[in-house]
Amino acid sequence: MALNLLTKFRALSLCSPGSSSAAITISRGYYVYKDDNYKTIPARFNFKRKNYVEKFKRDRKLKFIKIELPDLNEEKDVRKMTPDEIRAKMKEKGVQPVRPWMEKPVFISSTGATFEPYVPPEGDGKVSVTSAAGAKQKFEFLEKKGKSMMAVRKIRQFDEDFDPKVFAEEAQQIYVDLHKNLADFDKGKLHQLVTERAFPMVTHQVRNKTLRWQFVSSLEPPRVVHARCTDVVTKENIFAQVTVRFHTKQTLAVYDRFGRLQHGSEVVAKDVLEYVVFEKHIANSYGIWRIHDKIIPDWMPPRQPSIRTYQVEEPAAEETSVAVVEENQGKVAETAAA
Repeated sequence: MALNLLTKFRALSLCSPGSSSAAITISRGYYVYKDDNYKTIPARFNFKRKNYVEKFKRDRKLKFIKIELPDLNEEKDVRKMTPDEIRAKMKEKGVQPVRPWMEKPVFISSTGATFEPYVPPEGDGKVSVTSAAGAKQKFEFLEKKGKSMMAVRKIRQFDEDFDPKVFAEEAQQIYVDLHKNLADFDKGKLHQLVTERAFPMVTHQVRNKTLRWQFVSSLEPPRVVHARCTDVVTKENIFAQVTVRFHTKQTLAVYDRFGRLQHGSEVVAKDVLEYVVFEKHIANSYGIWRIHDKIIPDWMPPRQPSIRTYQVEEPAAEETSVAVVEENQGKVAETAAA
């Protein structure tokens, strides 16, 4: 192969300048070191590198994608650009301009407190109606009933079937369902029974504990003692709060994570008098009555404290030995003084 190339180069060098180009054979060679497939390919200048068929012109165009390359010399500091330049650049890139204010949708599902809370009369549940104190309580209840009747009328503008006597029975069922689901700690059902404000209050220190609650009976029928309505943000966004009086007999036992009794008893039933506030977003078509708060009067006796368990840490060996040495030294000093 090498001799063939040398002879061709010698023939070219020996050719005179006036000789015809037809007599000279020019060949293109591709040489790869130690390649057995070496070939000498003659030059062809009439080779068509593209398919010039007109019907395939669109297909050839679709083979390529135009990419807009970033301009490296472009001024990137937006602070130095005028508002018109920023708007034109964002319009060119198809970016929607940012508004100077941020609007976020806010949904208020419950209020943050109990407005105009009910003040229970002292001795309620113990004083007889026929006594002087009981008659005074009944008179005060009738005196404050005017605002509650106006609030009930406001509720009926949104809920035509609302009846305080019927609602008291529904409220008692919500009250019972809450305690049953609290024992199971079902978060999904708890959110349907209590408001967002009451949820952390209801579930406080319930984790890692076992609750045993049972509804025994009602000592007195539940009744609505207080009703109020208020608007939030706008006049049309109205919330209703109804306070229901429960006088029931129930059992409650709380066990810690080790199974030791902390509070109450599963056998001994106690009389419980409670004033529970129920709330509903009556302006919302899908609003439901949920437990919002519990009123605890000032004259109510303090609760029975629960028995807390602690882990007793054993003293370290070094501390024990030091205490023994100090005790022995004290005894030696006492005997020497004697």
